[in-house]
Amino acid sequence: MEQNSENEGSVLAKSRDGLRGDCEQCFGLCCVALPFAASVDFAIDKVAGQPCHNLQADFRCGVHTTLRQIGFRGCTVYDCFGAGQKVSQVTYGGKDWREAPGSAKQMYEVFPIMWQLHELLWYLSEALMREEACPIHGELSQAHAKTEQYSQLPPESLLKVDVAAHRAEVNVLLLRTSELVRDEARRQHKGQLGRQKNYGRGADLIGAKLKGADLRYTNLRGAYMIAADLRGANLRVADLIGADFRDTDIRGADLTGSLFLTQAQLNAAKGDASTKLPLSLARPAHWTDNGK
Repeated sequence: MEQNSENEGSVLAKSRDGLRGDCEQCFGLCCVALPFAASVDFAIDKVAGQPCHNLQADFRCGVHTTLRQIGFRGCTVYDCFGAGQKVSQVTYGGKDWREAPGSAKQMYEVFPIMWQLHELLWYLSEALMREEACPIHGELSQAHAKTEQYSQLPPESLLKVDVAAHRAEVNVLLLRTSELVRDEARRQHKGQLGRQKNYGRGADLIGAKLKGADLRYTNLRGAYMIAADLRGANLRVADLIGADFRDTDIRGADLTGSLFLTQAQLNAAKGDASTKLPLSLARPAHWTDNGK
């Protein structure tokens, strides 16, 4: 039984490789399909379906190494969970929107749907790797298989998927996973916990002064943490699904074992070499010793 569990964990970990963006296998879909507005994150306005003027003929970004310096910080934060290469190479069999312009509009509509499905696969695979969630592994496995089946559908069928309803079903399981994992972590905790506030979903922590705060095992689902000071904070086994990390200062913070953290959240935050991260995520290339 233990061997089977280890094998399943290995398979899930390997499957997560396909949930990481591989721009070499994508037709620059995020640079074409998605809109953005001139702001602190983007230097210009761009409508959905219009190729960014920085996109080259080979679907590479012509200013990739200087994006943050020239006003395209938003591009360095975005992560498609591997949806770009899935749509490019699987859904459309390697035929790009230039080669088959008749399918371009449909491809742009399919891409955000695939993005949502891959995001759910990321969360579900993590939930399945959590031993504490064993009581609901059967339901999680079914939800994972159903989501994967959706992601393999042809474009016409993908456009008919009720992603909102499916997300709602999956979210029930993710919330239950969070409760199981955090309850067990509290049970196993030795010693006294620091004084903790009871944060609820969508907590307003914009600009909050939480330097060195003990946030272990807390529910920070959907929390607004924009520009919050979390330097040196302890976020071990905290539920961070959907939390807004834009300009959140997490230098020296401990996010080890945190629940449902994504690469995009880290990319949006300010961290440094002393920030402790889950093994499944990478330290953003734009992080420096001062977190800028």
